[in-house]
Amino acid sequence: MTRKYFGTDGIRGRVGEYPITPEFMLKLGWAAGMAFRKQGRCRILVGKDTRISGYMFESALQAGLSAAGADVMLLGPMPTPAVAYLTRTFHAEAGIVISASHNPHHDNGIKFFSSGGTKLPDAVEQMIEELIDEPMTVTESEQLGKASRINDAAGRYIEFCKSSVPTSTSFSGLKIVVDCAHGATYRVAPSVFSELGAEVIAIADKPDGLNINDGVGSTSLGPLQKAVVEHGADLGIAFDGDGDRVQMVDHTGATVDGDELLYIIATDLQERERLPEGTGVVGTLMSNLGLELALKARDIPFVRANVGDRYVMAEMLEREWVLGGENSGHILCAQHATTGDAIIAALQVLLAMRRRGQSLAKERLAWKKLPQTLINVRFEGDIDPVSDPQVQTACEQATTEMAGRGRVLLRKSGTEPLVRVMVEGEDEAAVMQHAQHLAKVVQAVCG
Repeated sequence: MTRKYFGTDGIRGRVGEYPITPEFMLKLGWAAGMAFRKQGRCRILVGKDTRISGYMFESALQAGLSAAGADVMLLGPMPTPAVAYLTRTFHAEAGIVISASHNPHHDNGIKFFSSGGTKLPDAVEQMIEELIDEPMTVTESEQLGKASRINDAAGRYIEFCKSSVPTSTSFSGLKIVVDCAHGATYRVAPSVFSELGAEVIAIADKPDGLNINDGVGSTSLGPLQKAVVEHGADLGIAFDGDGDRVQMVDHTGATVDGDELLYIIATDLQERERLPEGTGVVGTLMSNLGLELALKARDIPFVRANVGDRYVMAEMLEREWVLGGENSGHILCAQHATTGDAIIAALQVLLAMRRRGQSLAKERLAWKKLPQTLINVRFEGDIDPVSDPQVQTACEQATTEMAGRGRVLLRKSGTEPLVRVMVEGEDEAAVMQHAQHLAKVVQAVCG
């Protein structure tokens, strides 16, 4: 299917630039309402992160949904996985999240969840796209949708997160710094860990609409590293703006990325005999080769999906596997949640540490990552530098020179106008050299 509006993770862009405008959101709300009320009256949940434009787009979506005859249940600031969970528990026809995830405040976007709390099927996305281009009509007055607010949404989600670990679980004696990225986890994440007994020091937990992801969170670990060392904490946990990605920091300030967290969870499941026989772990094209080798050494199968949590989940569903994730910290624990949930993933890591009686620092050293260099090259317009003959030739040359001891990956980001140039191999100096050369070639093609 060729998507006109939907990317790999919903619709996203700069606020005020089409399609991230109030007019479009009004029409999108109407189109979604029309699509989901095919079977009669419907309820749709709407949540958002903490960026200032969320107020505007929440109102526009609500108006469009109501015009189509859909009832709206407003959640306020809430992590993306919380919206997925609450959509299921309220038996709503769909959930909508207003968020641009880890992007700065001047971006925003829309994600949809089905009634089962999963990403929308392609056919439904296509139906919504077709309706957007249709003239907007308002249903009869007696059929207009109503709006209400769910006031206990945060408490419901906190209890859901806590239910992902055994009732006897206690993290007492554990000092944790929690970085909320001034985003959607600011109300719920500190509560989850403190209610399970941990001493919690919360940072970046005071959103003002403009500071989301601003030098904090899972994409900027510096403040968390500093806070962990200064407070003498056992570890630090960093979330992104909408709470579906997690990165960690050990007591020394060393970072622990999604690949390393995935390994900790996978081996713990294996040791507890909770990883069904014959099943394994789904990673992505960006997953470190060292992770693949380490899992195979433990007789845990590993396969790669395209980058993007929807593709990881699709591969998991097809294989009936329960665990997958990305090195960005997007981790899917299918035995607990229907989408990537950063808080639940963090809880599984802490549970593994407690059960094995090991620090995060020791867990991190269980396997060795191969040197990997990632360079982002910005481009404009509809050009596809990845398929350019010059770029292809440069990739082939780099691959040949590494002689089977490394790999090259070039891909366009699904969420930003970037080409990601990744080179991975045994020799760190050679990896850096190849990556820089390829980035220059891509930059030249992009003009």
